[in-house]
Amino acid sequence: MRTTVTLEKDVERMLRDAMHRSRKSFKQALNAALRIGLSGKTVQTKARRFVVQARPMGLRAGLDPAGFNKLADELEVDAFLEKHTRARRS
Repeated sequence: MRTTVTLEKDVERMLRDAMHRSRKSFKQALNAALRIGLSGKTVQTKARRFVVQARPMGLRAGLDPAGFNKLADELEVDAFLEKHTRARRS
């Protein structure tokens, strides 16, 4: 069946995104979206497994990477105190 439909901009953007992701034509993507929407079913896509590839940090011997967060916290506290003591003097 041939018909004319006026799509809102956000709907058109979602439809074009789906079209590019699925590598389907506009017509195929629109028909698939209507089928899913009208049937009440949801599409579950297989998520790719997330893999983290470990890499050496290249730290010098004697540096404790666990202490980096503590150091960052101390620097943040120092900066906060310096900023607020300057503000009180002004």
